[in-house]
Amino acid sequence: MVMEVDEPSTQHGGAGTSMDTSEVPSCVDGIEWKFSQVKGTVDQDESSIADVPPADVISCVEFSHDGEYLATGDKGGRVVIFQRDQSGKYVRGVRSREYNVYSTFQSHEPEFDYLKSLEIEEKINQIKWLKKKNAANFILSTNDKTVKLWKISERERKVADDAWNVERGGSFIGRLNIPQIVPMELIVEASPRRVYGNAHTYHVNSISVNSDEETFLSADDLRINLWHLEITNESFNIVDIKPTNMEELTEVITASEFHPNQCHWLVYSSSKGSIRLCDMRDKALCDQHAKIFEEPEDPAARSFFSEIIASVSDVKFSHDGKFLLTRDYLTVKVWDLRQERAPVETYAVHEHLRSKLCQLYENDSIFDKFECGWSGDDKHILTGSYHNLFRTFARGNQEGKTWEARPGEMHQPLRNRKIGGSASSRKKRAQNQGGAGGDDEIAPDSLDFTRKILHTAWHPQENIIALAATNNLYIFSDV
Repeated sequence: MVMEVDEPSTQHGGAGTSMDTSEVPSCVDGIEWKFSQVKGTVDQDESSIADVPPADVISCVEFSHDGEYLATGDKGGRVVIFQRDQSGKYVRGVRSREYNVYSTFQSHEPEFDYLKSLEIEEKINQIKWLKKKNAANFILSTNDKTVKLWKISERERKVADDAWNVERGGSFIGRLNIPQIVPMELIVEASPRRVYGNAHTYHVNSISVNSDEETFLSADDLRINLWHLEITNESFNIVDIKPTNMEELTEVITASEFHPNQCHWLVYSSSKGSIRLCDMRDKALCDQHAKIFEEPEDPAARSFFSEIIASVSDVKFSHDGKFLLTRDYLTVKVWDLRQERAPVETYAVHEHLRSKLCQLYENDSIFDKFECGWSGDDKHILTGSYHNLFRTFARGNQEGKTWEARPGEMHQPLRNRKIGGSASSRKKRAQNQGGAGGDDEIAPDSLDFTRKILHTAWHPQENIIALAATNNLYIFSDV
């Protein structure tokens, strides 16, 4: 049975109706990105990528809800938190967009499952911020098996050394002293508050905090569990796609997220390219989805690689909760929650790689999982690519722009790169232009598939983006 789903509070048409095109910008101006910062050791020798210690490779990036903090996790189990400049300095008429290291701590350690004889990596798969309610910040971090809740707090005052009435090992003699609080050097402490474990048989790929700020979900390849933030010894299984006979397994869960303001809605994507919307008001186990978003496959275009490139690697609700953004290997797609039969917008990201799928399969690059993201106003889309390139699309403009993440001068505009043509045709075109313009075009054959931007994040209010390129964190803005 397919359940009728209430739409968000704004007045929309029913499911399956044509989209109100007034809600999608017909064409918005693109953003010209400028270099802001790069964190981590930058080596101009591109061959040194292989020499980067695996533990230093950044595995997730996430802005806090107000954008004042930026968190990264790496394959070594460490979490590094950056804080936006608090000095009140203004640059080019806007508040400084510089981020500095605020706190670093070890979130997860390598473990060993003795029952299954399996090593559990310390790699941080995802980080999510809780909305700030007091002076402290709280984040959820997860590796393949265990989710942890961390409190990040500041301490800048202490009890004066001479304010105690009883010395250690001594007795009280004389006048009663009132303890005095004195300033001290600022210390940022990260302390584990909850550990949510022993609930996943398979590798956790997603966590998402509910809009009620009381519950969160954790998703692995076959199941999604619902947790209460205050309870660590039990969770509720809300999605289970594991077949009775594992030989009948045809798809796995690849990503999952709660709706930004409807606490009963969640969405999850699969390796078959479908996206399912579930409503927890229907029943406790969401075996029957409320809606399924999938694009019919063209039988004439089917190939050995069809199912691999159709796998959805990331899914994100828009900030207003009306649209879904999904990323597969070749494209990013925008779906209207009221229209399941086809995406309302499709943007080609890797069309130049369609002829190279066999090569990408042989070197395993075809299995790379790229993330995607919305701008704060939902008018722009961000995703990563190879050769330290990333792509931004102004909604309504199919062309998009390709940029290269590389160090530069502060506020220096980034190079707008193009991919296409062979090296010989590119050289000939550059000669015809008097030697100009050739450097901005890259031949698909010369792309470096070891240098890739998988993890991206967009500031929730401003045009500031953070990109993870191997062991470097790049920050760009529009000023």
